[in-house]
Amino acid sequence: MVVEEGSRMWSCPLKQKQWEESLNKAYSDGIREALDQFKYNFVITDPFLMDHPIVYASEGFLKMTGYSRGEVLGRNSRFLQGPDTDRRSVLEIREAIRRDKSCQVSILNYKKDGTSFCNFFHLAPVFSKDKGRVIHFIGVQTPIQECSHLCTSTAVENDIRKQHEPSASANINVNASNHLIYFGSCRRELCRDFSGDLGHIRLHNSFTEDDHKGRVEKHACEAKESDKQNALAAISCVMSELAHFSKYTGKTVSDTRCDSADRVRVSPISSSSLTIALSRIQQSFVLVDPYLPDMPIVHASDSFLHLTGYSRDEVLGKNCRILQGQDTNQEDISKIRQSIEAEQPCTVRILNYRKDGNPFWNLLHTAPVRNASGKVAFYVGVHLDVTGMEDNHSDKGMTSQMKQLGAVGAVRVAVRSLLGAGPSR
Repeated sequence: MVVEEGSRMWSCPLKQKQWEESLNKAYSDGIREALDQFKYNFVITDPFLMDHPIVYASEGFLKMTGYSRGEVLGRNSRFLQGPDTDRRSVLEIREAIRRDKSCQVSILNYKKDGTSFCNFFHLAPVFSKDKGRVIHFIGVQTPIQECSHLCTSTAVENDIRKQHEPSASANINVNASNHLIYFGSCRRELCRDFSGDLGHIRLHNSFTEDDHKGRVEKHACEAKESDKQNALAAISCVMSELAHFSKYTGKTVSDTRCDSADRVRVSPISSSSLTIALSRIQQSFVLVDPYLPDMPIVHASDSFLHLTGYSRDEVLGKNCRILQGQDTNQEDISKIRQSIEAEQPCTVRILNYRKDGNPFWNLLHTAPVRNASGKVAFYVGVHLDVTGMEDNHSDKGMTSQMKQLGAVGAVRVAVRSLLGAGPSR
């Protein structure tokens, strides 16, 4: 492990390589030098890396926040938040990321030295034209010159309470609480951090210091129309540069999602949040879409690719029959088809073939995956290589059936929570 002096961010060579490859794979050489020419305050983040880290930070951003490049690369942007950051703005950003949408919010952020500043934040997704999914986000920060600070003293709070003296004590608390919420700070709220990891939840209390007791305060940041236009111009310039350098790698990017018929057939999972959640499931599995012709594979885990020897491009858009061979039992195939027609789970021990032609015994478990409205959205197939193993083989206390049911459960949770009700099929 290595830490840069003066930095609070610990890193390792493997993670640093991931940050560098995030830009190197999508854009040709010279992209960093080209981005360095801009005077804008902006960062580029990668939602497919753990914790959605910053993979590029402009000189303007570094000067504005007081951090060095080594202190921000590889970190989630939440380090700019502080005790008076409006949690509603954070949730608005998080929701935009989840939905692969752009957003504009005025938010109170903090520099390295602890001083606060009002920031007009413009977030924009960068889409891969061939895959139709988000590969990066651009975040432009524009400091807002004027930031009003509203507060009420203990005396004002007492006046509020006196207005409700005739009411019952329970009502006093409720009504006073309503006034406090109106002013915007003296409350506790359950919130989620701006993070690629959707599981981090914390309880935030804006008044944790003794010297804050007895007063309510709020930072109201208002962006001018000129601030909004400058942020939009910055997004346009950075996006144009990314699109230019992506052409040389054959992985053209755009500010809009491409929904061509060919793209939908290959990768209809357009939610980056869902794709990320599925990629964290450490099992060999695929998702197929029963509503597309020939039920193609629309997601394949890394473990599945390792098991079969295929690349992701070689399996997406293909039917799972690519694993069949001359000695595959057709009765097992019929069982799988019947279970799909009945929307029921099925488990078979079937002879399949890797890309190199070598056979292996595959304990295959298939099951329907329903969306939030209860309709079947996908079918999941969990694959386990059981060649030479006895039935119900146990690995570290977990049987094959337990592993498969665990994978199916994880997939179902991801789809229901992140895909939503989905389109009516």
